[in-house]
Formats: sequence, C-alpha cells, structure tokens
Amino acid sequence: WLFRDGLLPDATRVVGFARSPLTVELIREQTLPYLKVNPEDEPRLAAFLALQSFVRGQYGDEASGHRLGCHRVRAMSPRVLMSPCPPGLCTFPCPHVPCVSLWNRVIVEKPFGRDLGSSEELSAHLSALFREEQIYRMDHYLGKEMVQSLMVLRFGNRIFGPIWNRDNVACVVLTFKEPFGTEGRGGYFDDFGIIRDVMQNHLLQLLCLVAMEKPASTDPDDVRDEKVKVLKCISPVELQDVVLGQYVGNPEGPPEAQKGYLDDPTVPPGSTTPTFATAVLRVANERWDGVPFVLRCGKALNERKAEVRLQFREVPGDIFAQQCKRN
Repeated sequence: WLFRDGLLPDATRVVGFARSPLTVELIREQTLPYLKVNPEDEPRLAAFLALQSFVRGQYGDEASGHRLGCHRVRAMSPRVLMSPCPPGLCTFPCPHVPCVSLWNRVIVEKPFGRDLGSSEELSAHLSALFREEQIYRMDHYLGKEMVQSLMVLRFGNRIFGPIWNRDNVACVVLTFKEPFGTEGRGGYFDDFGIIRDVMQNHLLQLLCLVAMEKPASTDPDDVRDEKVKVLKCISPVELQDVVLGQYVGNPEGPPEAQKGYLDDPTVPPGSTTPTFATAVLRVANERWDGVPFVLRCGKALNERKAEVRLQFREVPGDIFAQQCKRN
C-alpha cells in the first residue's frame, strides 16, 4: 500500500536475504495467491514486484554480508533492515551491512532470543552495531487494529474510567486461539512452545494495555514506562495457577484435524512441548489487587479468536433471581 499510494521514495528497492535456496520468481509464486489486489492496482503491483531481488547467504558470514550490502543499492543510500531473528541466533544476520551506509534503521521482530541470557546477548550485539535510536524491537501483534484501539477505548472514553478497577471487575480473560496446528513449523515451535511463542509477548502486551495507568502522552517512551510499571507489579506465577496441554488428533474430524502434534514429522518424537497454556497472573497494585488476569492461548483449537474480556462483578441486591446473564 505504501508503494501504491506513492509514499515510498522513487529509488526504493526490496532485497531479501536468507539461507534457503530461494529465487525472486519462487517468492512471487508463493506470495501472489495471498495478495488481494483490485484489478486497477495490478500495474502498480507489477511495478512493485520489479523492485525486488534476493541474496542467499549465511547469517554472520562476512562474505554474505558484503554481498547483501552492495546488492543493487548505492553505497550511501538510506536502508531499513528488517530481521525476524531465527530461534537460537543471537547475532544480527549481516553484521557488515551497517558499515556501507550512513543512514540505517534495523527492525528486529520477536522472538528476542529464547530466554533472558540470549535476549541480553542479542541486545548487546545490536548495540555494538547500531545506536539505540536506530533499533526498533517489534512485536507485530501490536499492529493489529484491535490492539491499537485499546488505548483509545480506555483513555478516550470517560465512561470507562470509574469502572476500570478492582471494585467493579471480577477478572480479566485474555484469549488467543488458533484453529490450526504447527503444520510443518514444528522444528521452530518445539524449541519455544506456546508460552514463549504467544503468552510472554502477545498476551503480556495486551495485559499491559488493559492494566496500565494513563500515560503522560502517546509517545512510545511514555507508554513503555507505564507498561513496565505494570510488569513490575505482577507477582511470580505459581505452579498451581498454570495448565498445560498438547493437542492430539481427532479421528472423526476433517483430514487436517486427524493428526496430532506428535504426528508432525518436524516435531521430535516424544516431545512434551505444550501447544496450549492457561496461566493466572495477579497484578499487585492499588487498581488491580485481587483481580485475576487469566491468559489462555493454544493451537489446533475449535476457532480463531483474539479476545480481551473484562468480567464485571455481580450487581449487589439482585432482584432478578440470577436470571440475568453475566456482564
């Protein structure tokens, strides 16, 4: 859309980099079925595809880095490097790229390492190559319209302010459900599991947006500071507040539902990696003390759903003999 609407510079080029033996033609063949383009926009799509090229190489390899750095881009051209870092890789894929341009921005998608140690190692590596203002750490889930609307819903409507607290809310349920399994991604997923893949990033971000206080402004630093305050108030999770599971096949279901997680050939035999998790978190501050935050996520479930649900307390002095549905 940026290219279609003329919002990109005329000299823009899109260069892909990976270890896989791909070609531009193969990438186009794989992506075109998912591009929903109106007939009048097809010439612009063709022009955009003509800007694309691909370089194959190894992450951290000096020769690969130089090939990418010099490929179809003038040496002093501004460049944006977008890298969804593969699991277990704690170095930026092309450490030599920053040397060939004065203007660089790097976008790193989650996962930011596998644990605290690897996350800190990745951050230290990036800091050695880029200034902090050049680095963008991205959770793509925050770009969804529903998530972006949470702050507007809370802080742009006066009606919610007086009731958004422990006196009126009995519990908060945050749900992320997918109707499909790993489908060939078991090699990646099995190293992480559903908690690292969804709960500790996507759902925790949602929890912060629901629970945080009103920031001083919409500036990213102000929003981040309020999120950090919430995270610091979360009590350590108790084992009895966690339920884990792994999906199995349904012999009576449709073909895609008949195979379980362990039937995926990319999953190690006997794996105990959870594909479903529920955890109860508690935010120990004045607004939310005593209100459970229930985080639920899983694969191969009955539906696709992303939901934030606030369960309000029962009305005191019920005159309807409990015939009314819950709020």
